[in-house]
Amino acid sequence: MYNIKFGTDGWRAIIAKDYTTDNVRRVADATARWILQNRPDQKIVVIGYDCRFGGQMFLETCAEIFATHGIRSLIANKFVSTPMVSLACTRYQAVLGIVITASHNPPSYNGYKLKAHYGGPLSPIHISEVEALIPEHAPSPSLSFAAAMESGLVQVIDMETEYIEQVEASFDMEKLRNGGQSWAYDAMYGAGQDAMRRLLPEATFLHCEYNPGFDGQAPEPIHRNLTEFSELIQIAGDIDSGLATDGDADRVGLYNDRGEFVDSHHIILLLIHYLHKHKGLHGKVVNSFSCTGKIRKLAELYGLEQETTKIGFKYICDIMVKEDVLIGGEESGGIAIKGHIPERDGIWIGLVIWEFMAKTGKSLNELIQEIYDIVGSFAVERYDLHIDEDIKQKIVASCAQRTYTEFGSYKVETVEDLDGYKFHLGDERWVMIRPSGTEPVLRVYAEAENSEKAFDILDRTKRAILGA
Repeated sequence: MYNIKFGTDGWRAIIAKDYTTDNVRRVADATARWILQNRPDQKIVVIGYDCRFGGQMFLETCAEIFATHGIRSLIANKFVSTPMVSLACTRYQAVLGIVITASHNPPSYNGYKLKAHYGGPLSPIHISEVEALIPEHAPSPSLSFAAAMESGLVQVIDMETEYIEQVEASFDMEKLRNGGQSWAYDAMYGAGQDAMRRLLPEATFLHCEYNPGFDGQAPEPIHRNLTEFSELIQIAGDIDSGLATDGDADRVGLYNDRGEFVDSHHIILLLIHYLHKHKGLHGKVVNSFSCTGKIRKLAELYGLEQETTKIGFKYICDIMVKEDVLIGGEESGGIAIKGHIPERDGIWIGLVIWEFMAKTGKSLNELIQEIYDIVGSFAVERYDLHIDEDIKQKIVASCAQRTYTEFGSYKVETVEDLDGYKFHLGDERWVMIRPSGTEPVLRVYAEAENSEKAFDILDRTKRAILGA
C-alpha cells in the first residue's frame, strides 16, 4: 500500500508511479467520507483541473467516487486555475473544492488540493482528518462518469467566465487596457493562459499554449525558469511590466521594464504600500517565516499589526478567515489580499500591481524606490540543494542542536525555529535552512542589503553545512 500524505499544499506524486486513478480514488473516498461525517447536509463539491497530463481523467475519477457517496460534483468545463475553483466554492456554497494540480512541481507530477467553503485552503486540522480516512485499497465506484452525469450528480459549470466577471467588477480594466502601459504575460503553459487572453487581449503573451509537459520545465515563476520571458521584455524595449504565473496560476512572478525579476518580498511590500497608503485600507499583515524582515518593519511604520506563520499558505488562510487581514503572503509567490477570496491568486495580484502602476503613472522601479526610501534596500536569495536524504537529515539535526554558530565570517546572534531554522546574523541579515515539504530538497534562504551580500551568505552557509 502506498502511504498518501498531504504536504504543505496538498498531496503530490509522480504520474503513473504513485499518482494513479486507484490512489486518486482512495483520496476522493476519504474526502467523501469526511463530508458525510462533518457536513452531511451540504453535499456539493467543486472540482477543477489544470493543464497537467490526465487532468480530465482524474477529475472524472473523483466525480465517480463522490457520486457513489451521493455527493454532487460541479465540474469545470475546461482547465482552470486554483483560484477559479476556490471562487466557485463561495459562489455555489460548496462544502469543498478539489483541484487536480501539482502547482509548480515538475511536469511528471500531479496532485490533489482541498479547498474550503470560504474559498481558500482547507485548514490543516481538517486535512489531517481527511488523511486519516484514506482507505488501504481503492474503492470501486457504483456509477460511471456518464451515469453520474445522467443522474444529475455531476454538473458542468464555467468557472473561468465567472472568475473573469469577478475581475471586471473589481479592477479598473479600462485603465489597464487603455492607460498607455504595455503588459506582457507568461503562463508557463499553465492554467491562466486563456483568462489573461480574455482580460488583456493586447498584451504580449508567452507560453500561452496547451502543453501538459510544460516543455520539460517545472512551472514555478522564479527567475531561473523565466529567462526567455526576461529576454523577451528586454528585446521588446516597450513593455512596462511582465507577469508570470505557475501551473495552476496561484503564484506570481513579476518583471520590470528592463526584464529584471521582482520577487514576492518586494511584491508584498508594494501591496502593503498601495492598499494602505494609497487606498486607505487597514488590517493585519500576515506572512510566512521565510519572508523578508522588511515586511514587519513597514507594517510597524504604518501602524498595522503583523504576524508570522509557518510555511504553507493554509496557515495564512486560517488567520484570514478569522481576522481582518489586509494581506497574507509567502516567499514562494503565493499572496492574497483583502477584498478577494482568502486564496493565493497570481493573476489577481499581478493586476493589483499593474493597477498601482497605471493609477500613479510610475514604473515598478520608481514604486520600489518608494519602499526602499521607507525601509531600506534589501535582497532575499535562495538555493535549492538537491542532496542525499541522509545528509539532509543530518543538517536539519545539526540545526536543531544549535551546532552552527557561524557561517564563514558571519556570526550567529539568535536563532528562530518556527518552521525551519532562521539564523540572525546582525545588521538585518539572516540565513534560513529548511527542508521542503513537497519536494526532495533542502532550501537555504538569505537576506542582506543587496544580492551580492545575500549570495555571499548563501555560499558560506553551503560550505559550512556540506563541508565543502
